[in-house]
Amino acid sequence: MHVGPKNLITDIAGLRVGTAHDAKLRSGCTVLTADRPFTAAVHIMGGAPGTRETDLLAPDKLVQQVDALVLSGGSAFGLDACSGVADALRAQGRGFAVGDQRVPIVPGAILFDLLNGGDKTWARNPYYDLGQQAYLTATEDFTVGTAGAGFGAATGYWKGGLGSASLVLPSGLIVGALVAVNALGSVTVNDGPHFWAAAWERNREFGGLGPYPQLATPDAPLPRKRMGEATTIAIVATDASLTQAQAQRMATAAHDGMARAIVPSHTPLDGDLIFAAATGERPLADPPTDTFQLGHAAAICLARAIARAIYEASPMSGDLQPCYRPRHGG
Repeated sequence: MHVGPKNLITDIAGLRVGTAHDAKLRSGCTVLTADRPFTAAVHIMGGAPGTRETDLLAPDKLVQQVDALVLSGGSAFGLDACSGVADALRAQGRGFAVGDQRVPIVPGAILFDLLNGGDKTWARNPYYDLGQQAYLTATEDFTVGTAGAGFGAATGYWKGGLGSASLVLPSGLIVGALVAVNALGSVTVNDGPHFWAAAWERNREFGGLGPYPQLATPDAPLPRKRMGEATTIAIVATDASLTQAQAQRMATAAHDGMARAIVPSHTPLDGDLIFAAATGERPLADPPTDTFQLGHAAAICLARAIARAIYEASPMSGDLQPCYRPRHGG
């Protein structure tokens, strides 16, 4: 397997990502969309998720495809970003056809960033506009680090952020990951420079320091964040033609990548969630082998994307946590 040309989820043809944030609010959102509906699924392992329309992503439900997926800050308020995206899609004539009406399908998930020092005294929910802005500016190239849903994110030690990564499988299938990292746990071994995800790094994408050098693995640190200030939300995607059940299996396997990159992960206080998306451009040549490899690649991509989110975060006035690179270089 090798990294795609952009090392972004948009190495998958047809996918676009839009990000929007408000520096005063210290929050934002991220939208994944495409020119036509795509198969989507979800798997949730955190104990405190916040979601919209995830029930319809079960394989036995009527609607099998979506028009966009949304990751947002703002806790429950951030779910309104999905409404902004849905209205923008409807204005373009997109959505699930019901008689002469179109109903855009826009599942979403949120993370908690309400106590990060930003101005949260709004009179009108700002996430509707942020969602619409992110959707309308979606493109194949986007910024990782302090951007979109990761703009106001934090982790156990470091400032959080938005990350992405990709892999091209030997079969030619492409897998990508997109993640907003706001975890209760830490992405590095204690507060040192070594990422838990180092074993899966490609091309020095988060500093090239390699794994923690000690033979004995240190104990997981106690959380430094307050209860509820957590959640890592992600999307893994492929250009393969998958059923909703196969996409759900890919999302499930991708949680291994989250556990490799964040210690601890999937806690009762995190809302850890992974969407899966499949554009259907490439048929599976060998379904048992291909689906196994897609899940494995999705886990690797997500672990790398998580580390990249923290590595690429940039400092700004009022930060409550340090950024990784000013402390450790790179």
